[in-house]
Amino acid sequence: MLTRVLLFIICTLCIQPLFSQESVAVDFEKKYHQDSIKKWTRDLLDGMSGGHPGFYWYTPKERFDVIIDSTLQTVTDSLNALDFYRKVKPLIAQIGCLHTTMVLPEAYEKAMEATKTYIPIEIYIDENRKVFITKNHSENRDVPVKGELLSINGKPITSIIKTLMKAIPSDGYNQTEKILALNLRFPFWYQSMMEMTDTFTVKVASGNTTKEYKIKGITPEVFPSYEKFAATNKEQLSFEIKEGVGVLKIQTFAKTLIKENGQNFKGFIKDVFKTLEDQKTENLIIDLRYNTGGTDSYAALLASYFFDSEFRYWDRIEVTEDIANQVSKGSAKIFYSKPEKKGSTYLWKGALLTKEFKYYKPQKPAKHNYKGNTYLLTNGFCMSSAADFIAILSDNKKAKVIGEESAGGYQGNTSGLMPQVIIGGGLIVTVPLNKYINAVDPTKNIGRGTIPDYPVIISLEDWMTKNDVVKAYAFDLIKNNSQ
Repeated sequence: MLTRVLLFIICTLCIQPLFSQESVAVDFEKKYHQDSIKKWTRDLLDGMSGGHPGFYWYTPKERFDVIIDSTLQTVTDSLNALDFYRKVKPLIAQIGCLHTTMVLPEAYEKAMEATKTYIPIEIYIDENRKVFITKNHSENRDVPVKGELLSINGKPITSIIKTLMKAIPSDGYNQTEKILALNLRFPFWYQSMMEMTDTFTVKVASGNTTKEYKIKGITPEVFPSYEKFAATNKEQLSFEIKEGVGVLKIQTFAKTLIKENGQNFKGFIKDVFKTLEDQKTENLIIDLRYNTGGTDSYAALLASYFFDSEFRYWDRIEVTEDIANQVSKGSAKIFYSKPEKKGSTYLWKGALLTKEFKYYKPQKPAKHNYKGNTYLLTNGFCMSSAADFIAILSDNKKAKVIGEESAGGYQGNTSGLMPQVIIGGGLIVTVPLNKYINAVDPTKNIGRGTIPDYPVIISLEDWMTKNDVVKAYAFDLIKNNSQ
């Protein structure tokens, strides 16, 4: 059973895959029998449902079973690892969990990166779901930048985008994260989920003409990495007072990344709010765009600067019955507190040696808590602890949210302990074991991130010129409110 394997990983820190791990040779043509494919898939999903506390959070079991059955009915022949991946990845995404992922073996991915099978264009999906070419990396310079992409190799772009979005994991029913992921990494998603080919025919509409262009695939070095795109500042934390407004940029809550940049989160944040207090700064903008989360203690600490009395951050942490039973016995008791049964739910009480799970308890306000107007800048890559922070401030009316819906669930997420298992074909699956429920209105934004108070649409032109209309909107709003 998968749950026993997961707990074995937790308690012993030894990797013991659910299935015997094969020595994966990078052979794109190596195939696995259809009966094996079906068994691996069913065993994986059956096992995950016992250990993953949010497995049926957004897709009821009856509906999920139908989706699994209909998917496996399409497996009528042997599949190679990549085709197997393409079948199962949308099933994993169906869970509606950003932290539940499936990846190809590293050697396989490296071999793919060495091939000239990446479509040599970058795209932008606008508010109407139209797809435009933003960069042309091909040798064919006739492909029009800003032209509307209509099809690739005869397949309509609407169908392609639909297929890709079904494979991209997100919390609940969120779409902003999926679209932003494609805007940033379309060639990678196309190669892994659609086809590996070294030639492409793209149909593009530009002006009053529609034309097909033949282009050759390339290797991926020319495409900017996500890190390069998101890193608008070298430092992970930055602060300034501009036009009388405090502007705090937090690119991550990840302790390791902040430390690598020679910064101290607690000290930095304390100095920021002391400065705001000393200078009587009435308005504060916190830019959280592209903050994919990190250390929960940092996000909870930042939240404490916006309360002047005791407050709740998480409401509770849940685990499945199977996980609770495993934690309650054997060597697991050395590391983890026994979960508490409350009705039909098992509540996680955390680790005995660390305080990383304590934020379901009442939280104390910070000394220099901020009493001015706060504005949070958000987009579709505000995930995990960053999304928790945004939800808590929004629900408690401590801030106005400007930009896009956050990627992480308003109600919470499944993450925390996240062991990995290796299944047939060498595919690697990450399975979170903790379900964090935010201390927010349980009837609000179900299956969604935090919906902005002030949505800001980014046009194709703004995207291409990197015109920061979201921050400009915040400054205009502050100026208008001050008049």
